[in-house]
Amino acid sequence: MFVGIPPRQTRHLRWATPLLFAALWLAYVLTALRTPNATLDWGVLTGGLHTVAAWQQAFTDGSVLRLFSALFLHADWIHLLGNLVFLLIFGLPAERTMGGRRFLVLFLLGGALSNFAAVLAIGAPDRVIIGASGAVSSVIGAYLALFPSARLGVVLPLGLFLQFVRVPAFLLIGLWALLQLFFAYSGPAFGAVAWPAHIAGFVFGVLFALITRAAIARRLRRSRGY
Repeated sequence: MFVGIPPRQTRHLRWATPLLFAALWLAYVLTALRTPNATLDWGVLTGGLHTVAAWQQAFTDGSVLRLFSALFLHADWIHLLGNLVFLLIFGLPAERTMGGRRFLVLFLLGGALSNFAAVLAIGAPDRVIIGASGAVSSVIGAYLALFPSARLGVVLPLGLFLQFVRVPAFLLIGLWALLQLFFAYSGPAFGAVAWPAHIAGFVFGVLFALITRAAIARRLRRSRGY
């Protein structure tokens, strides 16, 4: 009698999400304690990058790197905490599937493009864009594309009790995306948040996951020994 033995699955260490988590937290602490002007020194300033000449100047003087450095700056600890929570919830499963290096590219490139989208969308000059919200939105978009049938746990208040229920991820994430669109066009009351960056990041994340899905599938087959 022959007994089939399933191929041994290789467990890969998820390092990119914890690394980003630590970098975001450390950057917040250092800038709060030692660099009070970090927002102006490293944040993305609106009113530029609209022309080819502006891009050439940004590459020449290195200010194009602000699109990336701004991801690690946050206005306050609540701003940071929200991004860290969503990074862990959606980042860990996404990294497990796509791999650490690809996940790191998703976060950094998605965040930079999100910041650029915010620069284009905000007409007023000399406004500062900071935060990892656009990058985290890219992670959420990639998660939805990678796990379209996933379910997320939600705690709902039902009378005097709290009930834990599992809801399709596409419903919750779809509602979140609609809220971003609503806030982006709801007027100046929400002007303190760069909502266009959230939208651009989410779209980029979905496209990134779909474009790289063949490479992700090959990675999964190799990890499973096929």
